[in-house]
Amino acid sequence: MKTAWLILFFAGVTEVTWAIAMKYSEGFTRLVPSVVTAVFYIASVVLLALALHKLPLGTAYAMWTGMGIVGTTVLGVMLFHETLMPMQVVCLLMIVGGIAGLKMLA
Repeated sequence: MKTAWLILFFAGVTEVTWAIAMKYSEGFTRLVPSVVTAVFYIASVVLLALALHKLPLGTAYAMWTGMGIVGTTVLGVMLFHETLMPMQVVCLLMIVGGIAGLKMLA
């Protein structure tokens, strides 16, 4: 079961990677970021599918998307100078709390 959680973690990391690469692809007009987007998108879905062999669908999918939301938002601020309003930070913290709660209760 621990392996499934680790696989799910890497599925989340690859999800963030493809989303950031897609931003860098500038609408799929740049080759390398476009290829990275496709490769990591496929990897993310495959890893999620592998994790689902052992984890409940609702829990795993919620955690996968939650990691993607938090990861892309944080990197959006760091890499693209996007801004967050205080209530958006509160919402992100609620997502993090939800992810932690799902893991603890699984």
